[in-house]
Amino acid sequence: MRYFITGTDTDCGKTLVTLGFMQLCRERGLTTAGMKPVAAGALRTREGLLNSDALAIQEQCKPALDYASVNPYCFEAAVAPHLAADLADRRIELDLLEKQYNTLTQSHEAVVVEGVGGWKVPLNEEEDSADLCLRLKLPVVLVVGLRLGCINHALLTVSSIQASGAPLLGWIANHIDANMALAEENIQTLKRRIRAPLLGRIPRLDNPRADTVSTYLSLPAAVTEC
Repeated sequence: MRYFITGTDTDCGKTLVTLGFMQLCRERGLTTAGMKPVAAGALRTREGLLNSDALAIQEQCKPALDYASVNPYCFEAAVAPHLAADLADRRIELDLLEKQYNTLTQSHEAVVVEGVGGWKVPLNEEEDSADLCLRLKLPVVLVVGLRLGCINHALLTVSSIQASGAPLLGWIANHIDANMALAEENIQTLKRRIRAPLLGRIPRLDNPRADTVSTYLSLPAAVTEC
């Protein structure tokens, strides 16, 4: 099982879904790895730069993986990844990320890859998150952060995914704004317009955990590589 988790924007719930999918894979008895190829926003520790989302993903891996295997590129500045790389005087190389991903597929039966930011966020001067997904030949699951404006963001992202040729396996509605007006009506509008199944609805959770999030999700019925 292989998945690429992308979103309508940053902070829309991609890590939650990544953890939930990893939990579902583990419940099926699969050795499971998660990968956050690029993280922008990290703390300096004795072990080096560490990102909290990547640490959560690392904790969910079984068999266990070292941090660098889960998060090859980690930057301190919480800005767009290509800008964070510039500040660190580095360049994000898709060749390195592809190599690390292939290593994970050899050691784990299920691999869930969390994209950075939204679908078209730049990774370097020429390539973006969509290019990474295509390089890895992964099918896509879209996380829609439910808030004002999400319909436009979701439909534009779906159009771009479909235009790229990457298979869209489904989408997930994540209630990031607990007070969003007409949230159910927004979901129904998206269900009518997105030609891919709704794989889950995540309510606003005070203390989200992988085993809790997974109860609101379903793995796609079939997986197709692009």
